[in-house]
Amino acid sequence: MLPGVHERKWEIDSLCYPIRLAFHYWKKTGDKAPFDAAWKQSIATILKTFKEQQRKEDRGPYRFQRQTQHPTDSLPMGGYGFPVKPVGLIVSSFRPSDDATIFPFLIPSNFFAVVSLKQAAEMVVALHNDNALSTELLALAKEVEAAIQQHGVVTHPKYGKIYAFEVDGFGGAYMMDDSNVPSLLSLPYLGAVDKNDPIYQNTRKFVLSADNPYYFIGKAGEGIGGPHAGQDMIWPMSLSIRALTSEDKDEIKYCIETLRKTHGGKGFMHESFHKDDPKNFTRAWFAWSNTLFGELLWRTYNQSPELLKA
Repeated sequence: MLPGVHERKWEIDSLCYPIRLAFHYWKKTGDKAPFDAAWKQSIATILKTFKEQQRKEDRGPYRFQRQTQHPTDSLPMGGYGFPVKPVGLIVSSFRPSDDATIFPFLIPSNFFAVVSLKQAAEMVVALHNDNALSTELLALAKEVEAAIQQHGVVTHPKYGKIYAFEVDGFGGAYMMDDSNVPSLLSLPYLGAVDKNDPIYQNTRKFVLSADNPYYFIGKAGEGIGGPHAGQDMIWPMSLSIRALTSEDKDEIKYCIETLRKTHGGKGFMHESFHKDDPKNFTRAWFAWSNTLFGELLWRTYNQSPELLKA
């Protein structure tokens, strides 16, 4: 642990989001100014880090361990996490929720990495004419993509073929979904899969059901939570993502109405709220969730404004 650094938790998505922002900014504006030599070097460093965390040769340079009463806030096995078999996937020691992974190959985050690597490859060619770096980025994207299909798809007794949340490469798989993004539910939102992909649709049915251990159903609403905020705490973020990945107007309307009714009198989206009592919430202000809700409302206003009428 280092003073002044918050907080050293290795998550794949931490390196994907800057690429996502850069790529869409560049596509929308055509502005090349931010993407100088230092930016290209950051892409090369991301590539190096992803490769290290495939853990093909050894466990790599990263470990994290602290004294805590919360098991999800540290890593076992000397700070390296539980073992993985090197199969081409990338280890994410922590989830986007900041909770430690159980099986370190976090499938939603590996999907996100594939998207980001492809976006970065396009940018380094267009902006720096660096075909060598682009080829390396695309090669890793292809390897991870193939490994997801080989190791991240499992057969559920009720839903058929679905994407696991986490795997270890040895055949172990954790069947759940978390509320943070990337999640299994959010894969089409991230551009990782087509929303009509049959495996995604099966996965969606699973994660939006009581068969997902973190899908909570109560008097105030129903939605996905996670271990970070605790039992029976629904995350508004999951409702926004559910609507953003849906083409069913009734489902979108339900999500918006549930979000409208569960802000606990504060007028903002929270981190989570209790399934039976919206006034029991965590974080009075949560910018990530507020932004996703704003994105949902803006998209709905432009595509289906009638859904915003009371």
